[in-house]
Amino acid sequence: MNDVVFYKKPRLRNPCLICAWPGMGEVAFKAAMYLVDKLKCEEFAEIHPRDFFYLTGSAVEGGMLTLPGLPYGKFYYWKNPAARAVFHNERNARGDIVIFVSNAQPDLSKAEDYCKRIIYAARLFKANTVITFAAFPQASDHTQQPKVWCAATSKEAINKLSRFSLPLLPDGQVSGMNGLFLGLAKKEGFDGFCLLGEIPLYTIQIDNPKASYMVLKALSSILGIPLDLTGLLEEAHVVEGEINSLLDYLKLGHPSVNGPIGEDEVEKIKKSLSQLTRLPGSVKENIEKLFSQVNRDISKANELKAELDKWNVYKDYEDRFLDLFKNSKEENN
Repeated sequence: MNDVVFYKKPRLRNPCLICAWPGMGEVAFKAAMYLVDKLKCEEFAEIHPRDFFYLTGSAVEGGMLTLPGLPYGKFYYWKNPAARAVFHNERNARGDIVIFVSNAQPDLSKAEDYCKRIIYAARLFKANTVITFAAFPQASDHTQQPKVWCAATSKEAINKLSRFSLPLLPDGQVSGMNGLFLGLAKKEGFDGFCLLGEIPLYTIQIDNPKASYMVLKALSSILGIPLDLTGLLEEAHVVEGEINSLLDYLKLGHPSVNGPIGEDEVEKIKKSLSQLTRLPGSVKENIEKLFSQVNRDISKANELKAELDKWNVYKDYEDRFLDLFKNSKEENN
């Protein structure tokens, strides 16, 4: 496939493939990028973005307007110096690692073709296992230690994961590319699994390095590779402190507010905290893409509305959303 560009073709030994895209809490993307950095992975290929992404606006910094580049999708590799058991077969030498990471999710209409490019590359370097990461929103508190859940493509994979005491995701779905890719990879004959880090429901719009930390801690055990996760742990302490400071401020009150608020109110604030925090950049980009699509094809409005509801930001975009229907009606008249 011409849109998969290889800078080099490294000789890899029994590699597994890890894939990640931005999503809730940026759990998957942050974990993958941290892995690339800590293992000092080397970039060796990319998927050309021209057929899967398009620009939706210009970036402004310091008053200066510039046209941004298209999202990237890059392959990295790491050669494992160890020569012991691998996840698939304890008699085999532990394999190398290939990481594919993109800083944006393609349009759903193009997602399957995008996945096929990754699968094509996976066949070339003979990947034996496919791994993805994801977030798992739960009715938990940000101060709690998140669990890591798992879902796999086969009973054999589930049995091998069972030795690591990871709870199985009983039902539901893994949404977005982090889930879709694994399902398509299974269809193409690849075995693999997804590691899902818990995040509190009220923090889905906030980066969650604690969940990324737990996901990589589990991966380290499964693949038997040592990882220094100190950086993620430090980030997690900072984020937790920021949330605590906000809640303490609301509990204590402020001169401009009529007294402090009670615990019940704090719980209500937690449930709607996502409205007070920023959306991940990747989510904003996807929303803008959907607005552009609906502007051209109003039949896709349901997809846009679902995305706005998912991130609890419909109110923020309500006027723009309703204007789409006004514009469509005017064009038809």
